[in-house]
Amino acid sequence: MTTETFRCFGTGDPLYEQYHDEEWGRPIEDGPDERHLLERIGLEGFQSGLSWITVLRKREAFREAFHGFEPAKVAAMTNEDVERLREDPAIIRNRAKIEATIGNAQALLRLHEDGVRLTDLYAQHAPPERDEPPLDWKEVPGTTDGSFALSKLLRRHGFRFVGPTTIYATMQAIGLVNDHLAQCPVRDAVDRERRASVAT
Repeated sequence: MTTETFRCFGTGDPLYEQYHDEEWGRPIEDGPDERHLLERIGLEGFQSGLSWITVLRKREAFREAFHGFEPAKVAAMTNEDVERLREDPAIIRNRAKIEATIGNAQALLRLHEDGVRLTDLYAQHAPPERDEPPLDWKEVPGTTDGSFALSKLLRRHGFRFVGPTTIYATMQAIGLVNDHLAQCPVRDAVDRERRASVAT
């Protein structure tokens, strides 16, 4: 049994393999400004309609373009910044997605002003633990009741590009659910990290 044979996805591309093996499904450690979660939401939004590897290859450029996804800095970006990024070939130059990333940072700051953490909202809408791990991708949902509910809630708070599919993909990425397939070599390690995260 080898990772190359049984990896859930990404085999054949070193960047994609690393993302699968070391990041996808593992809990994130975020600071009080929740920049890492803002990044994940932003990248999932940019991925809409595209392949995830396309976004991964541009990830460092996105971080540079959006100030490391520091919410206060992103929220302060102007129309001039939007126009500048629209001309930047290193990122995905979609105006609506660029503006949504800025708007989402502003919405996140408003949540924080109200004493609400986005991380907590995600956790409150996470799916229950599976009884059995999925055997193939047909058993992995694209949305859940919780992702629909959180999508509606975030939209009411001014977030954009946060449809239920994007919300569930973010839940998968940050370890709120372990959707690594049963035969995947990293599934058990991901479970251990998730249990340790809950314990702390």
